[in-house]
Formats: sequence, structure tokens, C-alpha cells
Amino acid sequence: MSATAYDPNNIFAKILRGDLPAHKVYETDKVLAFMDIMPRADGHVLVIPKTAARNLLDINPDDLADLAKASQFVAKGVKRAMAADGLTIQQFNESAGGQVVFHIHVHILPRWTGVALRPHSGAMENQDVLAKHAATIRSALEAMQAGG
Repeated sequence: MSATAYDPNNIFAKILRGDLPAHKVYETDKVLAFMDIMPRADGHVLVIPKTAARNLLDINPDDLADLAKASQFVAKGVKRAMAADGLTIQQFNESAGGQVVFHIHVHILPRWTGVALRPHSGAMENQDVLAKHAATIRSALEAMQAGG
């Protein structure tokens, strides 16, 4: 397998297939958004396309457009739900660019003035905390979809 081939057994592909659980906050026929299990900020969400794409370098442009639209919508909901002052949006490509999971994904991190991001320590967040944040974000997104 070449270094740039898509691996259908990556963790996000397993989540998409239902082989692994995730705290989902938003889903369409094109994308899935869920809580990062090792969040660098409370409310840290990942948005992924349902299509098999390694990263920005190989994703179909139409699928990238769907990912971008969903990322914007989810980001607005995360900011609202978490009462954040701002957001950091991150997307990494290849190992040298910081990519660890080789299924394209967008990180949405709510930010508050004077609060630094937590280091990426590899420690998993408590599942109850993730479930609580997911429910708060889902409620905000549902309100937005309803025009609220």
C-alpha cells in the first residue's frame, strides 16, 4: 500500500460503519460531526465526510464543499452552545503536516479569551462529559435548523 492510499480501517471509517461508538452532534447523508475523545477544549468537535478520502489533497471537490458547509454550520452551533468567544478551526494533511488519522477531518475548537488550548496529551475525556457537551451542541444545532 502506498503512503497516500486511503485505509478503510482507520478509526473514522470504523465510526462511519458503526464499528466504533461516537458522541454524534450532527449528521447528513454527506457528513458526520462528533465529539473528539481527546479534546483540546471543552466542546471540541470533529467534522468528517462520509466519503473515503485521506485528506485535502485527494478529496473530491464536491465532497470538500459539503465538508466546508457542514463545518461552518457546526462551528456556529459549537460557538453558540459553548458560549465561546471565538473558534479555532484546524485541518491537517499528511504526517509532516500533523495529520494522525488519515480520513480527512476538520477540528472545531471553541475558544474563550485568556484560556489556552489544552495540550494533546492522548488522555481520553470522561464519556459523561463528552455526552453532556454533545447534547448541548446538538440542542444548539437543532435550534439553528428550526430557525432559532
